[in-house]
Amino acid sequence: MTAAAPLPLPRTGRPAALATLGLAAIGVVYGDIGTSPLYALKEVFAAGRVPLTPANIFGVLSLVFWTLTVIVSLKYVVLILRADNNGEGGLIAMLALASNAVRDRPVLRRRLLLLGIFGTAIFFGDGVITPAISVLSAVEGLEVAAPALHRFVVPVTLVVLTALFALQRFGTAAVGRFFGPVTLAWFVAMAALGLPHIAGHPQVLAALSPHHALGFVFAHPGVAFAALGAVVLCVTGAEALYADLGHFGKPPIRWAWFAVVMPALVVNYFGQGAMLLRHPENVKNPFYEMAPGWALYPLIVLATLATVIASQALITAAFSVTKQAIQLGYLPRLRIAHTSIRDTGQIYVPFVNWALFGCVVFAVVVFGSSSALAHAYGIAVTIDMSITTVMTFFVIRFAWRLPLLPCLAATGLFFIVDITFFAANIVKVLEGGWFPLVIGAAMFTLMITWKQGRALMGAKLRAESIELPPFLESIFIAPPQRVAGTAVFLNAEKGATPFALLHNLKHNKVLHEQNVFVTVTQHEVPWVGFDKRIEVESLGHDCWQVTLHFGFKNDPDVPEALQLLEGRGVHLEEMETSYFLSRDIVVPTFGDGMAMWREKLFASMHRNAAAAADFLNLPANRVVELGTKLEI
Repeated sequence: MTAAAPLPLPRTGRPAALATLGLAAIGVVYGDIGTSPLYALKEVFAAGRVPLTPANIFGVLSLVFWTLTVIVSLKYVVLILRADNNGEGGLIAMLALASNAVRDRPVLRRRLLLLGIFGTAIFFGDGVITPAISVLSAVEGLEVAAPALHRFVVPVTLVVLTALFALQRFGTAAVGRFFGPVTLAWFVAMAALGLPHIAGHPQVLAALSPHHALGFVFAHPGVAFAALGAVVLCVTGAEALYADLGHFGKPPIRWAWFAVVMPALVVNYFGQGAMLLRHPENVKNPFYEMAPGWALYPLIVLATLATVIASQALITAAFSVTKQAIQLGYLPRLRIAHTSIRDTGQIYVPFVNWALFGCVVFAVVVFGSSSALAHAYGIAVTIDMSITTVMTFFVIRFAWRLPLLPCLAATGLFFIVDITFFAANIVKVLEGGWFPLVIGAAMFTLMITWKQGRALMGAKLRAESIELPPFLESIFIAPPQRVAGTAVFLNAEKGATPFALLHNLKHNKVLHEQNVFVTVTQHEVPWVGFDKRIEVESLGHDCWQVTLHFGFKNDPDVPEALQLLEGRGVHLEEMETSYFLSRDIVVPTFGDGMAMWREKLFASMHRNAAAAADFLNLPANRVVELGTKLEI
């Protein structure tokens, strides 16, 4: 999942517009999968898991080609790109689409939500491993150039990664325009490396036939099973095809894949295979061994730039996914900085940035090589691919309402392939697969605890709340003194009397001339337009109930949304409007809620969440916060 700034989609099929967006898609969408040749084939034959024989080389190359064809070309490019949520893609967008499609089946919907949230949690593990393994595999070229430089690989990798994470606060707009050209140069270089070796051994092209893959699997099932655990590395980053749908649209992503990316990948993999047929001693690092001596250092520089771009895409994706999870109510509010005044997609989340950095440094130091990290990488990739396939079934069955048999046929083959790759990687749990599982389990625990904690808070608030319309009628029997201006009361529960209003009446004994009770509602769709942003209901006595609607990719901006009240009987004077919020202090107690350790975890998350005023973009000099204790 990557999160670049949205680009304008071409309104026509003009080749120039398509090529421009295609070039941008190459830089943003395909950075991760484009760096896989650095380590994928190397890991297949690493440590003698697969004997380096001509028959096995042909079988592995055939598996690589057909894995790219079935998983990327057919599953993602042909099928899943069609499953857009109002033009948006990615696991959270598909989760929202699937859960809405089964809204009338609450048990199934609950299970799908849990599955989708677990996939989102596992993605954060992917977001840690991708920068670590990508940059590490690029810098390992130094060992090929000069074996004595081996001891500098990890330090140089850490320097590159530290610079990358330190620069995140400045945004990617300044360097983003170079992503496409640099990544295109990378794909051209990969093809240029592979072509001479294929020309010298053209027999390798016979591996395009699936009979080599099938023969390898049936002749050596145990060896083939071991090979699958590494072959899946050739499709790391395939999720980005779907995740970046909203930024580029289907045609540029498809054009870039079939015209540039897949041909370059296939040529490079087959070039590595052709070289290994003639020089099996180069198996330790076949990618760099393909290069002539004079090109080695420039290639290391280009590879490092390509892996930095791939890592950048995953880091910004983590920011985007975090923001979406916050707005869907699965994570507490965090400080989010916008790094571009033009593109709302350019955001920076400091806590996520430095938490990722700490985990990436841990991964590089503890694992120490791309080969060791490869054991951890496959399991994260296969879990997310399997979850996406399951979600796709529910989308095409219940949202598109296609017959059952075509739905099973459309997703059944892909699910079998995904589960086979997952099974080949699950055996690596003790070798490193535990790492993304630990990260995923930790994130899943945080997300589910926050969601359930918020539900408990909501239930408690509803139980203790006073219905708003009768309350207003009662106080206007003998109204308090009214003061000039407008009071906007932010209220989590529509129709309930805000605690901030009760406290204001108790301590200040006044009521403003105008009172607006605002409830912010987040929806499981990417965008809610201004035409559907606001609902207004008059409560009499210059009081109004207002509901604001936002999608999970909208930026909640309450003052901006309230400007839509103009012409509906409500006039807000900017400098005469005050915003009242209730700041709840959560107190864990024994009872029917969550386990005590989870209630304490939720209370800590709630206490350290970013201020609601900042999240809702309220003006700091016109906000009044009143505290309330809440036992859960």
